[in-house]
Amino acid sequence: MTVESTAARKPRRSAGTKSTAGKRTTARNAPGTDPELVQLLTPEGKRVKSAAYDKYVAGVTPEELRGLYRDMVLTRRFDAEATSLQRQGELGLWASLLGQEAAQIGSGRALRDDDYVFPTYREHGVAWCRGVDPTNLLGMFRGVNNGGWDPNGNNFHLYTIVIGSQTLHATGYAMGVAKDGADSAVIAYFGDGASSQGDVAESFTFSAVYNAPVVFFCQNNQWAISEPTEKQTRVPLYQRAQGFGFPGVRVDGNDVLACLAVTRWALERARNGEGPTLVEAYTYRMGAHTTSDDPTRYRGDEERLAWEAKDPILRLRRHLETSNHTDEGFFAELEAESEALGRRVREAVRAMPDPDHFAIFENVYADGHALVDEERAQFAAYQASFADEGGN
Repeated sequence: MTVESTAARKPRRSAGTKSTAGKRTTARNAPGTDPELVQLLTPEGKRVKSAAYDKYVAGVTPEELRGLYRDMVLTRRFDAEATSLQRQGELGLWASLLGQEAAQIGSGRALRDDDYVFPTYREHGVAWCRGVDPTNLLGMFRGVNNGGWDPNGNNFHLYTIVIGSQTLHATGYAMGVAKDGADSAVIAYFGDGASSQGDVAESFTFSAVYNAPVVFFCQNNQWAISEPTEKQTRVPLYQRAQGFGFPGVRVDGNDVLACLAVTRWALERARNGEGPTLVEAYTYRMGAHTTSDDPTRYRGDEERLAWEAKDPILRLRRHLETSNHTDEGFFAELEAESEALGRRVREAVRAMPDPDHFAIFENVYADGHALVDEERAQFAAYQASFADEGGN
């Protein structure tokens, strides 16, 4: 496969139009109807100016632009390999980030080492930026561990499966950071579907009241599994911040440079004691919600093709080429690197040892518990019965 492959399957049927509350019917993502947002690179790779945000990327060098491109390409290659491994029965499930690389890499590279990240379960690109080995992300999806990395080693929390709850964790952590007098910031990632959860609203309330140094980074990929965004909200998601008393901004989530600039701005506000910010990265999930989902049942060709034309990796490549910031040798070396990463991930997953069957009983209570001891003994007897049957 090529490093720019979207791996999107051709839909079998069209989802047509969607109705919002109030019986209003609109065509989704029709050409020329995209919402107003912060953009620094057009889909054609042309650099556009922004009076508000140019200063946050003024020092980005051609080498750093190539680095952002490399990050996105390798993240996509890892993601594609994980999807393939699940299809081969090596993983129980996989949540792909296909199409959301710019939102994750741009925001991830805006962070300082002392900032703390609270992800959901799709932030593979942010994990890459935080130095988490990609193979460590796969243990949970293979069922051999509960995360596989030390959250404090990279200031990157374990993946959170419960939708939206990590925003409360991030808010509480940020309140603690403020009380400690540190100038670091906290960022919480969630999707458009999670924005409807009560936990997220509670997080907005507490962060605003306590002026917590937290950035809420919503990747609006427009589909909460099979539900479009307009079935969840009557206004753009970033505008919800107004009701809680802090700013919100919508950024082109397929523009890595804009995501970098806007996140740097939001983090600067947090560090300066100006409180929380909601960043809505308007992007698109090119693949399935997870490998158990079939997006062809609710999305059509026209929508998918329109967003493939805005591919975040292709966008930055066009900019690099038209600006003479790279050459074919760079792309060839990166292609070889991406294939090597795919092989390493594949070999590492297949070599993962089975977990200790009794680990589930550890760390349930700080000082142990009689009921847990009883259940452990019952489970040990159950496991021993298989050995007895094998000997007969």
